[in-house]
Amino acid sequence: MQKHDTNPTLKDVSVDTVNIPGSKSSFWRKLFAFMGPAYLISVGYMDPGNWATDIAGGSSYGYALLWVLLVSNLIALVMQNLSARLGIVKGMDLAQVSRQYYQPAANFLLWILAEVAIASCDLAEVLGMAIGLNLLFGLPLLIGILLTILDTFLLLTLQRYGMRKMETFIICLIAIIGCSYLFELFWAAPVSTDVFKGFIPSLPNNGALYVAIGIIGATVMPHNLYLHSSLVQTRKYAHTNEGIKQAIRFNFIDTFIALNIAFFVNIAILVLAAAAFYKAGFFQVSDIQDAYKLLYPILGTKVAPILFAVALIAAGQSSTLTGTLAGQVVMEGYLNIRIQPWLRRFITRAIAIIPAFFTVLILGDKATGKLLVLSQVILSMQLVFAMVPLAYFVSDKRLMGNFKAKPAIMIAAWVCVFLILALNVQWLTGIFKDFYGEPRNVFAFIGVSIGLLLIVGLTVYVFLTPVISRRRRYRKDIHVPHLSAQAFKLEEKPSTYRKIAVTVDFSPSDVIAISRAIAEGGKEATYMLIHIVETAGARFMEEEIRDFETSSDKRNLNEYVQRFESEGYRAEPAIGYGNPKVSIANIVNDSDADLLVMGVHGHKTLKDLVFGTTIDKLRHRVHIPLLIVRK
Repeated sequence: MQKHDTNPTLKDVSVDTVNIPGSKSSFWRKLFAFMGPAYLISVGYMDPGNWATDIAGGSSYGYALLWVLLVSNLIALVMQNLSARLGIVKGMDLAQVSRQYYQPAANFLLWILAEVAIASCDLAEVLGMAIGLNLLFGLPLLIGILLTILDTFLLLTLQRYGMRKMETFIICLIAIIGCSYLFELFWAAPVSTDVFKGFIPSLPNNGALYVAIGIIGATVMPHNLYLHSSLVQTRKYAHTNEGIKQAIRFNFIDTFIALNIAFFVNIAILVLAAAAFYKAGFFQVSDIQDAYKLLYPILGTKVAPILFAVALIAAGQSSTLTGTLAGQVVMEGYLNIRIQPWLRRFITRAIAIIPAFFTVLILGDKATGKLLVLSQVILSMQLVFAMVPLAYFVSDKRLMGNFKAKPAIMIAAWVCVFLILALNVQWLTGIFKDFYGEPRNVFAFIGVSIGLLLIVGLTVYVFLTPVISRRRRYRKDIHVPHLSAQAFKLEEKPSTYRKIAVTVDFSPSDVIAISRAIAEGGKEATYMLIHIVETAGARFMEEEIRDFETSSDKRNLNEYVQRFESEGYRAEPAIGYGNPKVSIANIVNDSDADLLVMGVHGHKTLKDLVFGTTIDKLRHRVHIPLLIVRK
């Protein structure tokens, strides 16, 4: 049986939350149970950034760039399935495996690039939402951009209802987008023979190359590769050879269906732009606002622009949710740092709002189209840094065992990698020539040169490290945001308590808390050791999750219990999920414990804001004495 290293990052969302029917269940019941993660991923393939690149491509070059959408979709299918395979087989996401393999400095740079990609994606959601509000309600773009801060809290609200309801919400938004474009295409009435000619590869000029790169970046988003490897851990399947094979098979079907729906939406956008604008002689409709205004006079129905704006808002909202989750995955996976979900979301949104706000303020509403396309080109530039490690990992026998990807799949994966790399190099070469072909500011010259050298150097490192160090083993000493089980001594004392609850988080404060609990209870008491799993996956899936961090935490907790028992003490584990304030209170109140002992970390104001506080709110929720132990 393949060893399954479980312990996820998205403790609020990942790991075994949705039960999978037994072997005697029908194919369709099993498929329905596995369906969901790919739909969360697919919304990133139809976000406002896609709209901008598709509209620019359709209005400027007609149907000529349809083949780029097809190639992008094929790349997405290959890479997203590899991402799902990694998450299913290893129970770890792409960022966690990268941290296990690459050196810390390289992982830090890879994290920075992943964050740049997420911020670029979020920039598209900010602009899309603001433009949608402007089109439907006449709200000024600057006000709309500032209002997008509010949807920061949408994900936090949806987290309370579990993964299945969140997936249902996303699928409803996808349905709105798809139905809107069905009607749009009906009114546009494109000529089918012209559409099919667009799938013959061609690049009319250098401008088409720029748009093509933007389309690829908008379609194959790097952060989706991190997120998919985490989300597939939300299904509770048997971790046997047969169970893993089944999970890989059904996730492939899920991915195939979801990404082809996104492919249809992107085709519809580009075909609509070509049929409505290019055909009518409007060759420079790169702004979504212009597209909205021209739909009514060209198509002859007032409903068309309304549906266009509604679908735009739906696309922005759905993509915002997945971008937030991806941010948690890359931060926890690469840096082993977990901060409050609302703060993580707020930081990402603030990074996106600042350039959007000042671009509109300084350059006006017309600049949003170019900014959207640029954000997608940036995404394309980050792709190599996610795709190359992923391709290496899934082809590594040491890591994947019998489930390493087959040679045919890996050939397809490396073709995808080198195709994107070639397009990026060609575009960067053009930028390089333009920049160095005429005198420039010396500081700008130095800045651009250093930036290019860093990108080239990191690309070479990511490519060559697995080749040079083939005998190198994956590090086993990586850990999740918690540390390892701590060493402690047990000292006996006459007890006045029958059952004492002790919270542990596998940090040095455990030693003090456990020692104080033993001092209070002696060998007469029973000790309930409580630990809360706080990953993004756990917040959604709760006890259903089985990710890398959850498994690690369970092992540590069981090690604590064994130490108690080896010394003649009675102990039992109690593991909770999600919000510590709520979970600890529920565990304690549902037990017969008569004392709760907690150690404190000594966080001050700023750290309390970043990492959250537990004790202040918990003491109002429990009905027994609470003993707080400080160092």
